[in-house]
Amino acid sequence: MASPYLSKLSASDRLGLVGTLHSAQAGNCFICGQPIDLELHAHGVDIDHVEPLKVGGADTPSNFALTHGTCNRSKQASDLRVARVLARFDRIRDECAAHGKGPDLSDVLREFDGAKHHLVFSASGDVLSYSFGETGDASVRTTSLFVDPLSKLRYFFAQMPIEYLHHDDRINPRSIGGSLGRLVEEFHRGRPQLHVSLGWLASTPGGSPVKVFDGQHKATAQVLLGVRALPMRIFVDPDLDLLLTTNTNAGTGLRQVAFDKSVQRRLGSSLFTDRMDRYRQERNLPEDDETFSERDLVQFFKGESREVRRYAIDNVRAAITHHHQNKLTPYVEFGGKSTEKPLSYSTIEKTFLSFFIYPDVLDTPINHRADEGLNPRVLEIEQVVRLMNIVAEEVFIGKFDSELGAARIEYKVQHGEDIPEPHLRAFRMGKEEILTAWLRYVRQIVQTHFNMLGHPVDEARLFQHQFPDSLWDRLRAYVHNLAKLPVWANHDLSGSVFGGKQNADYWREIFQTGKAPSGQQVLTEPLNLLTMINDSTTADS
Repeated sequence: MASPYLSKLSASDRLGLVGTLHSAQAGNCFICGQPIDLELHAHGVDIDHVEPLKVGGADTPSNFALTHGTCNRSKQASDLRVARVLARFDRIRDECAAHGKGPDLSDVLREFDGAKHHLVFSASGDVLSYSFGETGDASVRTTSLFVDPLSKLRYFFAQMPIEYLHHDDRINPRSIGGSLGRLVEEFHRGRPQLHVSLGWLASTPGGSPVKVFDGQHKATAQVLLGVRALPMRIFVDPDLDLLLTTNTNAGTGLRQVAFDKSVQRRLGSSLFTDRMDRYRQERNLPEDDETFSERDLVQFFKGESREVRRYAIDNVRAAITHHHQNKLTPYVEFGGKSTEKPLSYSTIEKTFLSFFIYPDVLDTPINHRADEGLNPRVLEIEQVVRLMNIVAEEVFIGKFDSELGAARIEYKVQHGEDIPEPHLRAFRMGKEEILTAWLRYVRQIVQTHFNMLGHPVDEARLFQHQFPDSLWDRLRAYVHNLAKLPVWANHDLSGSVFGGKQNADYWREIFQTGKAPSGQQVLTEPLNLLTMINDSTTADS
């Protein structure tokens, strides 16, 4: 973001600021730490904000730094302090690459004078004692020693100086991956990671290195940011084969994953409500005040504007998918893929929630026209739910058999199993690529209807305009007639059109031409929307 302060400086004043910053930084680039020669680099020096303006940084000399122009343009983070940290890690990465390896925690610890000592300890009963004597701290610490009820492994928790930490490249041979930058930024912004790193040590004469085998990215990020002691869960005399198997399974078959998207959306919705409450408190507004807009919140919490913008949309998504009148919800698997339900949450998000929700924050007050029943967000939520209910009623309710489920349906058809026709129709219409293709026509139907009334509406905000009953009749007719097409019950197409994983463009061509991209006839004629929205139509193509 451009600096109003810098734009007002004369050439001589700017030169003076460069000299001041150059002296304060001991003549070195703020990012890479290498020298800046004010003569040789005269046309290749940048002045930039250390803390970006967009997150609340001041536009004053105290928040400026001097950098090589090339460093500033190639920086990996807008905050120069984070960029400097990541530049240091890049140097470690380059050194490792020269030796034909990727960097791991041991390389970072070595750079920061860690991994030097073994921890001397004693364990008696459920108490463990230890000291950090090699660092000049001779005090004896005691802590509780726990026993895991399932694995029977003993462990304790400690704030461990990096001088005693060592990377375990046997249990965790992986290099540090590309996600480090985001993790460094999270820690830099004061957001703690909720799972501590895991390590182990052995009862050996002279002490034992504390070997870190899980959480090396979190440990690396903290060390790069200058943390000298890390919170650890440390196993004592563990079965190393057990730890190795556990860590291997976590990275392969089990594939530990983050919150699924539906949970993320609900959390985002809760965070949006929290930001509304905090805004009221900061502005001394009544607790039920809604005279401010979503954009007001984004601008007020400018240090996290991107996040608040996402929270606002998450709030709408969650209100739709968890609406108490949403009849499609029972047919959606919210925790990933399912062999029992026809729809995944991911499919719902890529279709209904992507096609019909306005994707940006609103400038109007949150309670805008609420007393008239025309609040744009409320209309949007209720009308998307109404559309989902039409789809549920015409395609799934009383037709999709949850006992039969969604597992290997086409395989069963190809092998002659008797799949009820209503179930087969529902299963096929709910496949993500097919749903994506036919649901796109809803936008066209809505826009055409308003255009015919002489009231064109903003395409991005379609569902924020109240639909008349006549339009709802057309939408229901479209879904009803589409569901009656013989193609959904055609067993002969199971091994070709329905047999593999196609994409939405594949099905869009079928709807537009009647034929698959291969030339195979699928529909007797292309989809005719004028015919499909006629509630007296009997679909026979």
